[in-house]
Amino acid sequence: MPYFQGAEKLFLTVYIITFVTGLPLNIMALCILIKKCSQKLVPVDILLFNLTISDLLLLFFLPFRMAEAASGMRWLIPYVFCPLSAFMYFSSIYITSLFLMAISVERYLAVAFPIKYKLLRKPIYSVVASVIIWVTATAHCSIVYIVEHFVTDNMTSVNMTACYDTFSPIQLQVLLPVRFEICLLLYCGPLVVTVFCYTNFVRILSMQPRIKKKRKLRAIGLSVATMITFMVCFLPYNVSHIVGFIEGESPKWRVYALLLSTFNASMDPIIFYFSCGSLKKICFQGLDNFEGV
Repeated sequence: MPYFQGAEKLFLTVYIITFVTGLPLNIMALCILIKKCSQKLVPVDILLFNLTISDLLLLFFLPFRMAEAASGMRWLIPYVFCPLSAFMYFSSIYITSLFLMAISVERYLAVAFPIKYKLLRKPIYSVVASVIIWVTATAHCSIVYIVEHFVTDNMTSVNMTACYDTFSPIQLQVLLPVRFEICLLLYCGPLVVTVFCYTNFVRILSMQPRIKKKRKLRAIGLSVATMITFMVCFLPYNVSHIVGFIEGESPKWRVYALLLSTFNASMDPIIFYFSCGSLKKICFQGLDNFEGV
């Protein structure tokens, strides 16, 4: 796929910014969640833990993309890592969207049906939901391996320096409908549910005078950060699925839309901050323990 002159610098810059900001923030979030879960296991913390693990997996494979950009958008690493890194890249997008939806449902149920929620709030439900999310997202994104290894007339067998960006007409016949289905099921569906849940979540909290202003602001921040991730990071890439399905080919701008999705690894810790009411207390406890060593 042709890139504009200097595109490799843009890709490398985005990857580095995401890696430098996302890695420490997600490691910090993971440490805090482990500490919280060791004290008391809360359903939303299980969802946040899985969201953080997904981001860390993306960040772990991001250096492969950095090497590709630094090599002028040529894949010079052993090719076995190409479908693996693509699989983790795409899986992270839809694992994130599904977990953001699950968190929004949990927050909504907590304020809309507080009594029933307290009676039915069990960590096992979050564990089951997490397993379903991982299986659903990774199963759909396995199309990376299907197209690369099981569809005939594979273009990558001709040019091994291009990583998952050149497809034959036969490959596109399989790939484009799957992308469209993924867009509807794993992006549009979670987006609709999340908008409904957070709209009502904020509305219910704003109508309760006994709720502290700080909690209301945190609810608004959680809703805004989540919608930024959906609309800025994920929307352009998923629009490319719809356009590609209609036109019968991959849009040339798809790779740049995909680049925006990389930022979700830096955005998710912000969502974690607004979801974790005891974050500041746990951080100060950690600092006190560190100083006492």
